[in-house]
Amino acid sequence: MKIAILGNGRMGKRISELAIERGHTIVCASSSEKPAHTLDLSTADVAIDFSTPTTALTNISHALKSGIPVISGTTGWLENLAEIEDLCLKNQGAFLYASNFSLGMNIFFELNKTLARLMKNQNYESSLHEIHHTKKLDSPSGTAKTLGEQMDEILANNTVITADRIADVPGTHIISYNSEVDEIEIKHTAKNRDGFAMGAIIASEWIIGEEGIFSMQDVLAQ
Repeated sequence: MKIAILGNGRMGKRISELAIERGHTIVCASSSEKPAHTLDLSTADVAIDFSTPTTALTNISHALKSGIPVISGTTGWLENLAEIEDLCLKNQGAFLYASNFSLGMNIFFELNKTLARLMKNQNYESSLHEIHHTKKLDSPSGTAKTLGEQMDEILANNTVITADRIADVPGTHIISYNSEVDEIEIKHTAKNRDGFAMGAIIASEWIIGEEGIFSMQDVLAQ
């Protein structure tokens, strides 16, 4: 598989390293001198976008217009998601967005929904706390927003989300249900970035030859 890296920060670099170990080729990667939206994607099979909230729309649009499937893990730009989905369908392309590509976190998403169903109509107050590294650009994280949206849809309330930024923390998410008599808590802690990077690579392998708009649930269902 030939991969274009859109956004060559820490995640982009780690994806490149693991993809090469897995037998794939990096045909191009963005840099400060060569922004992602200027790359020639003609030799790529797929583009992986881990850029920034301000550049994601331009980068993803560039790949879709180039006829390249896109895997995106950039958060903080989702007010433009409908525009990208329309562009994908218009170009008969393939696009997969996930707030978190970790296979463990996607299992945690399902656990979160199951617990929320059990807690519905019970006398508990829900809350969600997330911790990320200090270079994380959005707060709360996209993953925290996804978890909160899952809870609110089931519980029909507004879950309180709080966030901390601490150096060198890949990502921790804690969901709590608190009452006067006890507290129930579930927690996911990322030990490094490899889980996110490998999940994005697996999604890239899966999306080749597909057409439409997808999520990690589509990948995990195979």
